[in-house]
Amino acid sequence: MYIINITYKVPLETIEKYLESHIQFLNKQYQLGNFYASGKKVPRKGGIILSKGLNKEELLKILDQDPFKANDLAVYELTEFIPSKTCKELNFLKE
Repeated sequence: MYIINITYKVPLETIEKYLESHIQFLNKQYQLGNFYASGKKVPRKGGIILSKGLNKEELLKILDQDPFKANDLAVYELTEFIPSKTCKELNFLKE
């Protein structure tokens, strides 16, 4: 599983111009089963995506398609972790 930590490099006004295409990118990845959760950071300086089932190289290729990354609007940091304990509703995340 990966935590993708996205940090904006540009003002929010610029992010807003690409937000709809970013949401379309996210929707496609949810439909393909690549993403499990995503959302904005508070304060709004970026976002977080949870992904499972891909190796790092596959995930990096997918993230290259994100309009925020493709247009150099944000920095992407990947952290891999193996969930060993979850609530019962999230047992599917354990390896």
